[in-house]
Amino acid sequence: MPDNSKSAIVQGIGRVKIQKFIKEKTYFTADVSKVSEKAVKKSVEIDTKITNLTEIFNQLIDLAPYLSEEQATTLSSIADPGKIADRAVSFLNINIGDKQNILEIIDVSTRIDSTIKLISKEIQRIELGQKIQSDVQDEISKSQREYYLREQLKAIQKELGDEDVGLEFQELAEKIKKAKMPKKVDKIANKELNRMKKIPSHSPEYTVSRTYLDWLIDLPWNDESNDNNDISNAQNILDEDHYGLVKVKDRILEHLAVRNLKKIRSKKNDILKSPILCFGGPPGTGKTSIGKSIAKAMGRKFVRISLGGVRDEAEIRGHRRTYIGALPGRIIASLKKAKTKNPIFMLDEIDKLGMDFRGDPSSALLEVLDPEQNFSFNDHYLEVDFDLSNIMFITTANQIDRIPGPLLDRMEVLDFTGYIIEEKVEISKKHLIPKQIKEHGLKKSEIKFSENGIKLLIDSYTREAGVRNLERQIANVCRKVAKDISAGSIKKSTISPLKVSEYLGPIIFHSEIAERCKKPGIAIGLAWTAFGGDILFIEASKMPGKGALKLTGKLGDVMKESAEAAFSYIRTNYKKLSLDKNFYKDIDLHIHVPAGAIPKDGPSAGITMITAMLSVLKNKKIKNNLGMTGEISLRGNVLPIGGLKEKATAAHRAGIKHIIAPFQNKKDLEEIPDRVLKDLKITFVKDVEEVIKLSL
Repeated sequence: MPDNSKSAIVQGIGRVKIQKFIKEKTYFTADVSKVSEKAVKKSVEIDTKITNLTEIFNQLIDLAPYLSEEQATTLSSIADPGKIADRAVSFLNINIGDKQNILEIIDVSTRIDSTIKLISKEIQRIELGQKIQSDVQDEISKSQREYYLREQLKAIQKELGDEDVGLEFQELAEKIKKAKMPKKVDKIANKELNRMKKIPSHSPEYTVSRTYLDWLIDLPWNDESNDNNDISNAQNILDEDHYGLVKVKDRILEHLAVRNLKKIRSKKNDILKSPILCFGGPPGTGKTSIGKSIAKAMGRKFVRISLGGVRDEAEIRGHRRTYIGALPGRIIASLKKAKTKNPIFMLDEIDKLGMDFRGDPSSALLEVLDPEQNFSFNDHYLEVDFDLSNIMFITTANQIDRIPGPLLDRMEVLDFTGYIIEEKVEISKKHLIPKQIKEHGLKKSEIKFSENGIKLLIDSYTREAGVRNLERQIANVCRKVAKDISAGSIKKSTISPLKVSEYLGPIIFHSEIAERCKKPGIAIGLAWTAFGGDILFIEASKMPGKGALKLTGKLGDVMKESAEAAFSYIRTNYKKLSLDKNFYKDIDLHIHVPAGAIPKDGPSAGITMITAMLSVLKNKKIKNNLGMTGEISLRGNVLPIGGLKEKATAAHRAGIKHIIAPFQNKKDLEEIPDRVLKDLKITFVKDVEEVIKLSL
């Protein structure tokens, strides 16, 4: 060759079969026998196969880069069918074993068929390789295109000052993963994140999506505080923080005990539904503060929202995200602050919920406070279900009858009655006085309240069921002492009754019972108010006239009807009552209930009014220290009333020693505190005749 290398062309002449190999020093020799091939007769079948072989070989030339047109020409110049097959296989870039297989086929027709199959297989291999190559190339091109576009986007964002957006998306994705949301919520969060990526960062819609994701991420989907199940510890905390309220404390301890048993004895997924407790009673009786103590005793977070004056349903359920400035409701917002899914949740002043054109919040609360459906509370803003069943809801109300019926039906009411004097004294000593001493910068050695001083504060400077005003008056005394100590006029002070009068001025509330009841026609009634029980004076007087009945004192329709029914009973039963037949013809009766600016109404003043009327008509005084409550019928039956517990407590507070009440209210004795019953005689009556015998 031109480059001095050597080249040899070797061509096979015919097939041989090796009989025996003989090894020489540098190469093999062998004994062989010639294999004779049968001469192939020309036929249509062979011609067709050769044509087919030639065509398929031409197809291979178009695909295989190692073949050329010259080889096709070489193939077409060969006349022997067997040699065409041999030459075609020799051109192929295939496995030596496959070539050897063709070489060993003696029958020409079979050899041509095998050659066609081999070439077809090679064509398929090459086509598949090209397809794979093409797909890989497309993928690379796509990746390169995406990379290029991303680089362009980064450059654009950098110019616009949005280079941190990509990092923000990455952080959000990590936060969504860490939030451990339920599967459905996680899917929605990721969908919103992908949607957010397509929104320009300067668009208002971007901010809406971002705020929504932040809310989903920050909610405590799986975070909950572990309950402290120590019953004795809970008892100690409740007793330490609150004096009295025995029934309320017992109910809380029962709940803890049931929860403990269920936790120990039930299956994993069997969760105790928390009760919905409603604390009903006058202001200042400790409804809100005991909620904090319950949270402390159970080891849970405490959350409180006030519902007083709430008129918009969206305050509870949230706003739709279509509105500008939309936010979740106060339930979800409070849970976000609490950072646990099982806090003690107090809904204050539930009886003061309003309603207007923006919806009915009390209806929205039905889902929140129903243990059968609050496991899937759906806030309008979030539009995903949140489980509220682990929360212990506590509601407070001053007037239970103002709570809508369906809402009240879902709650267990615990009554907070007013405190009696002895309880207020203990509450003052244990809680109010130490708190006010600390808040006014005083030391315990500088101020000391005597028991009689505390009692004077309670009796003569406050008149309430709770202890809120009492705390204010204690604070008032502490301020006076702090002022005197700062001025240097005293070093310490003992708050005796004399000092109370000196610091607080003249007595505000006088006990009028002894004074008023000296004359005929004055009866003491017992009333129920939203602020606890109270006593009510009912005065009757007669004057010359024509049998008219005059009523004053801003009375409601029910009390007016009670007075008319009482007057009708007296006129009907004049003989039984030892009155003249025409006793009313020359006189007018005037019924007055003092404190005329205060509206008064309710079905419990009947026996008090009839007693006052008979007292003035017969000119007989009513027995001292006697209070009464009960409605009457025209037949003289004494009808049952409500709120006997509150009325009895108010009577005890006012110094009344004897109460007359309807016979059907005897069942309510259990609710009246033992301390009240100890100092109070309660007589239950069935008709007016018994009332008259007891009172006049």
